[in-house]
Amino acid sequence: MEVGYLLDRVESRLQTLKPDQDALALETGETWTYGKLNETTNRYANALLDKGVRKGDRVGILLFNSLEYFAVYFAVAKIGGIAVRINFRLETEELAYILNDSGSKVLCFDASLAERLEPIRGCTPVETFICYDRNADKVPDWAESWEVLGEGDKMLDRRPEIEETDPVMLMYTSGTTGRPKGALWTHRNTIWFAAMQSLKWNFDGNTVGMTTGPLYHVGAMEDVALAVLLSGGTVVISRSGNFEIRRTLEVIGEKQVSDIFLFPFMIYEMLKLSDIESYRLDSLQRIYSGGDPIISWAIDRLHELFPHIGLIQVYGLTEGTPIAVSLDPSDAATKGYTAGKPMPFTEVKVVDDEGRTLSAGKIGEICTKGPAVVSEYWNKAEANAKTFVDGWCHTGDLGVIDAEGYLTISGRKKDMIRSGGENIYPVEVEDVLIRHDAVQDVAVIGIPDPKFIETVCAVIVKKPGRSVSEKELLEFAGGKLARYKKPRSFVFLDELPRTASGKVQKFRLRDQYKHLHEPQVNS
Repeated sequence: MEVGYLLDRVESRLQTLKPDQDALALETGETWTYGKLNETTNRYANALLDKGVRKGDRVGILLFNSLEYFAVYFAVAKIGGIAVRINFRLETEELAYILNDSGSKVLCFDASLAERLEPIRGCTPVETFICYDRNADKVPDWAESWEVLGEGDKMLDRRPEIEETDPVMLMYTSGTTGRPKGALWTHRNTIWFAAMQSLKWNFDGNTVGMTTGPLYHVGAMEDVALAVLLSGGTVVISRSGNFEIRRTLEVIGEKQVSDIFLFPFMIYEMLKLSDIESYRLDSLQRIYSGGDPIISWAIDRLHELFPHIGLIQVYGLTEGTPIAVSLDPSDAATKGYTAGKPMPFTEVKVVDDEGRTLSAGKIGEICTKGPAVVSEYWNKAEANAKTFVDGWCHTGDLGVIDAEGYLTISGRKKDMIRSGGENIYPVEVEDVLIRHDAVQDVAVIGIPDPKFIETVCAVIVKKPGRSVSEKELLEFAGGKLARYKKPRSFVFLDELPRTASGKVQKFRLRDQYKHLHEPQVNS
């Protein structure tokens, strides 16, 4: 089965979906039915074929969130191409790397990003640039207008034979540890992952799922959104950039959203609103969250304020199943500190440095296995050999599985702090510091120390208009953390560096503050 099946069901040969059912809705109001989405997809597909795109060719998508984003993605899928969904936050050199690494033949891009592409036009394999200019931005003379896509025929008769093992999407990993690698998704990976979610959470035609992240990321499209489309429901799409939790809460009420994916920092913003109880959230049944573990304070607070909303914590990664593990809301009271149990058709284990499976209660590297685990990175033989072993994806994350089969995330292998012979897991320290009323966000890292090898450094983002000292934070941690786990240094920032999936890029913080404990030389 191929990804195009999600839309083919409105056509006469299948007709298991009503063409007039709403498929997509922008938070600002515009909607597309399944019939409109399928017709637009077919027009785009025919236009891409006319531009010479053939099975296996890569088509870059450098767009902000929009209805058209889905149409481009499905169009590429229907003609056997590979959609390269690119982070619009990247700078010129980073864009050049991905376009060259992927070998993209066509690039669909937003007009506002033309300035970043101009310097590298002749330095990539891209033959055709197609410019999306809805806001009347000027289309550069080296690109074609978006209208060319809409000129394709609405019937797609030139469709190639597609196998479920054929690739459909190339997703460059978020890069919490360095330069991104392209994870190659197949039609099989995509359909299976959507089906796993639909089965797990009983999605149907009445489900209204909202995505709050950028569509270039699996956390916004593959997580929840494609599963809702598979189930015949409606996907609400948030606008790109300048995330506002108040606007999101308003949209939930306006669109009667039943399911929403919120990254942890979004939940923290929501729960710290003084008037949070004034928003209409009666329709909301489930909040899904991943990227970083949810701190216990937030779990308790959400249940206290909105007991009818189930918080589903999820764990996964682009290449190893984006939602490999989930925690049912019914388990939150007793297992709220864990990520939960494996999703349907998914296996999880924890191994030591030699790859041996560890028994319950022991911390090791998390490995995942199942139909949504990709088989390879794009053109990265060495990384493939290390990551994909005997069908298992070695995630690089640390965790522990208890006797009942629940997985607890301990952090990245590189995030673990080794101080004075003790192992310190940052999430333990973060869970304490975030509870301070003046703390908006926190990341804990290990920095080099001449005596202890590493010591704990807490990077703090204060709530607007609030102040807090290092002394106050240390006093607050008293009685909650062992002495060796307490931060020996603090850094205060306006915001933490994050990936598109909301993960804190701790490698950047470690690099920036690695000399914090070095002796200062007077000039």
